Amino acid sequence: MNVWRIALRLLRRDWRSGELYLLAAALVITVAAVTAVGFFTDRVETSIERQGSELIASDLAIDSSAPIPQTLDAEAKARGLATARTVEFRSVVVADQGPRLVNIKAVDPGYPLRGELRVRQGVDTLDEPAPQGPSQGEVWVESRLLALLGVRIGDTLGVGETRLRIGAVLTQEPDAGRSFFNIAPRVMMNAADLEATGLIGPASRATYRLLIAGEDERVASYRDWLEPRLAANMSAESASKARPEFATAVDRAARFLHLATLTTLLVAGAAIALASHRLVERQTDAVAVMRCLGAPRRLLIRIFVLRLVLFGLIASLVGCLLGWLAQAGLVDTLSGWLGEELPPPSAAPLLVGVTTGLVSLLGFALPPLLQLAQVTPLRALRRDAGRPRASAAITLAAAALALGLLILWQAQDPTLAWKLIAGVLGALATLILCVLLLVRLAGGLAGRTRGVWRLGLAALARRPSGAVLQIGGFGIGILALLLLAVVRLDLLRAWEDSLPTDAPNYFLINIQPQEVEPLRDFLAESGIERTDILPMIRGRLTHIGDHQVEPSDYQDPRAERLATREFNLSYGTEPQPDNRIAAGAWWPDAEAPPQFSVETGIAETLGIALGDTLTFWVSGHAVSGPVTSLREVQWDSFNVNFFVVSSPALLRDEAATYITSFHLPAGSDALIAELSRRFPSVTPLDVDAILDQVRQVIDRGVLAVEYVFAFTLVAGLLVMYAGIQASLEDRRAEHGILRTLGAGRRALLGSLAVEFAAAGLLAGLLASVFAETTGWLLAEQLFELEFSFNPWLWVMGVLGSGLAIGLAGTLATYPLLIRPPLQALRRAG
Repeated sequence: MNVWRIALRLLRRDWRSGELYLLAAALVITVAAVTAVGFFTDRVETSIERQGSELIASDLAIDSSAPIPQTLDAEAKARGLATARTVEFRSVVVADQGPRLVNIKAVDPGYPLRGELRVRQGVDTLDEPAPQGPSQGEVWVESRLLALLGVRIGDTLGVGETRLRIGAVLTQEPDAGRSFFNIAPRVMMNAADLEATGLIGPASRATYRLLIAGEDERVASYRDWLEPRLAANMSAESASKARPEFATAVDRAARFLHLATLTTLLVAGAAIALASHRLVERQTDAVAVMRCLGAPRRLLIRIFVLRLVLFGLIASLVGCLLGWLAQAGLVDTLSGWLGEELPPPSAAPLLVGVTTGLVSLLGFALPPLLQLAQVTPLRALRRDAGRPRASAAITLAAAALALGLLILWQAQDPTLAWKLIAGVLGALATLILCVLLLVRLAGGLAGRTRGVWRLGLAALARRPSGAVLQIGGFGIGILALLLLAVVRLDLLRAWEDSLPTDAPNYFLINIQPQEVEPLRDFLAESGIERTDILPMIRGRLTHIGDHQVEPSDYQDPRAERLATREFNLSYGTEPQPDNRIAAGAWWPDAEAPPQFSVETGIAETLGIALGDTLTFWVSGHAVSGPVTSLREVQWDSFNVNFFVVSSPALLRDEAATYITSFHLPAGSDALIAELSRRFPSVTPLDVDAILDQVRQVIDRGVLAVEYVFAFTLVAGLLVMYAGIQASLEDRRAEHGILRTLGAGRRALLGSLAVEFAAAGLLAGLLASVFAETTGWLLAEQLFELEFSFNPWLWVMGVLGSGLAIGLAGTLATYPLLIRPPLQALRRAG
């Protein structure tokens, strides 16, 4: 209890004296950045899981190409789970204006188990929720089918061997988004009418689906029971994996935001280290008195550790509160990304925030404080006994260990984390070496100058370790500001420019071979300048080399899906303009032997390498060829692109349809109407809405980056302030001696301006080099953007930091000059 009481009393005294303010600010900023991102990503992940259930209209969906056995349904009901069945297939419906190809879904009364059906009862009425699907004897149809067939609500459709009444317009269907290209209009009917249509037989191509929903534990238990009983033609999809494209995007965004918080952690860690150095200086006399009163070193160590932990807990909790408030702002900044209100977060980010705060504080601040236990009692009587010198090796090792642990934790990717750790350690080592060289250069220049210039430059060379700490701190702070103010803007501007204003906003699919040339002529006559009309052949990947492709061979959900789906294949004599050959070589001409070119991402996902032989099942037979090149594809160009492209000799004799994309200027909608009239089999797809979403994501992504890096900005300012404060105690004694020896205030003020301006120039030079290099690496290696060197970065980094730090340092130390020299000498001696 005595240790606790002493620790609390000392902590309260230190806080009242203001000695902990800087340390607390750095720690609060670190924890706030970590928890703000943590709270936000936690809410997003919960929302994705909820949306996943709505996307598959259940918590678990079983798909099959044949009727699903009743035993699976019965087992689910026995476990207290709700079930529903659907059957989907393509067929033709008939009305007065002729037949029309449609997607038909037959549902039973339990559908949907998750999500909401919405219908419209009349042309001019609003849509409304529907508790279940159509009643027996009626169908619900998409509004475009009414226009295509020239029918109205209340008319009948011929569906197979029966006729069903159109009961409503289908406006929302939870699992309609499972297929991106729903080209044919959708029709929903009651499963009880399916037999009467005569459309489903033993050889019919249909997708049978069993939907299951209930408590998470029961669904998980049922899935464990189900997996060994799934037939080869069945697959199970859970809600957590129902939004792979969304989950992947959020996962990448979460990693980026977590890494952005690491930038704050790096900068704030420097502030914590500088503030700890200052705290050790201020605590030395108090510890000497405690040693005179008989306090053993072991007791002092216990008090220091306990006091630091208590302080860390309090500051971390304040940081968590600030992070909670900050994530609300981040959610508001990114509102609309998920299209709904996010659920409240869990308490897990609180634990992450507190742990991060304690680890960073103990790693950066504890080693210098533990050196206080080495203070001799003689220090209380003789000030010239000096302060204990912290072991640089121990201090750096502890900081590196803490930083490494936090990077491994936050990066959530061991490979990326180790690369980042190596980069950080290499950058710090380079920074220290450069500072030492520059300080030595300043010392050499001091001997060749006179007056305040000599005094100011000599001050840098006189304390090399202090200069390394101070200039290093200034450099890290300026680096953070440059990355935020200049490099960030360059990268984000390049990101925004990567999606041009004339990006294709229309796709034309289902183009028949005989329509290719007439369509190309029509588009040219209409002012559409460049149109690549490319062949598209459907094929399923069956073998990679001699190995048969099985979904069960892959643990990655995306690879598992790719192993079960059909690919859109194409062929050509040249790669697309937005493709880059990353490995291997493209075939020389149209007569080259059979071979494939594969996109690098899908090659990595499926384990495809150069030289592998790929076999696809195309139109009832196998086609094979070696992989002779890997391509990097710029997917966000919105041009037509393919995962797998072959030489013409391999696929040109296969049955194919054609596809193209082009940019349609605003106000040219009449062109699409004329195109549909002249080419009725061609299906136009308007992707303007998708383009708008992409641009919106980019715009809001820019805001998110700025929002998170605001913490880094504050941390950078703290580092520079801490760098100025770190040497005040030594300067007080030096100025007292110089004043006693006759140095005037004006001369000392000039020397301070020279010293801090020189430190600012050196720090700015190093920060500019690191910022420019970092920006280039990020642009070229990570974002694959064009990066142009910015001359303003050097102006702001070198001259701006020299002026700003010179002015701030001079103003901060000016109070030392107006105090009587005797006061400074008494305090120092």
